[in-house]
Amino acid sequence: MRVVVNTAMSADGKLSSRQREQIAISGPDDFDRVDGLRAGSDAVMVGIGTVLADDPHLTLDDPERQSARRDRGESAHPIRVVADSKARTPTDARILDDSATTYLLVSESAPTERIEELTGTGARLITAGDERVELDAALSALDSEGIDQLMVEGGGELIFSLFEDELVDELRVFVGSKVIGGRDAPTLADGEGFVAEFPELALDDVERIDDGVLLRYAVG
Repeated sequence: MRVVVNTAMSADGKLSSRQREQIAISGPDDFDRVDGLRAGSDAVMVGIGTVLADDPHLTLDDPERQSARRDRGESAHPIRVVADSKARTPTDARILDDSATTYLLVSESAPTERIEELTGTGARLITAGDERVELDAALSALDSEGIDQLMVEGGGELIFSLFEDELVDELRVFVGSKVIGGRDAPTLADGEGFVAEFPELALDDVERIDDGVLLRYAVG
């Protein structure tokens, strides 16, 4: 499986404000680029924090891209994946509608009643790990389901964990012309942070889009 992390951050490296409110960092050209990347991926993944804060849909905007996927014998929208150790995804979350198949990655510690409620929505659950999702095992399970390219859209905790487990193949970052600030505002890679053996990135491409710049890195 190829794992591509894609995100947009401010010039000072923030994903959103300290209130965890979604902020428009990029513009229409970058939104279209992201839609194209989704269309070319088998699945799109976020963490539970993103679901609770933004209630994303993670479907394609462009009808032509949806038609192209159908012409290839695929579903109109990519599979949606949520890393949700404690099964906290709300049953009325948009990511659980019938627009696309949704996988929830949970741990053994997820409450039984929540597992039952989420199973009732039609979501497919993958259990990996004791207290929190063991990403390596969970992604292996997704790979066995035929997911060859996984696009990861955030948030910072999930992205850090993927880097920590050496599961990222490519990083694409749109850097917008905006300063958000705030020591508690989420960054591209939150979590505990690295103090040694930092992930190595190789800059492959730089492209100006909207009023910002897209950086593409190979990882490892």
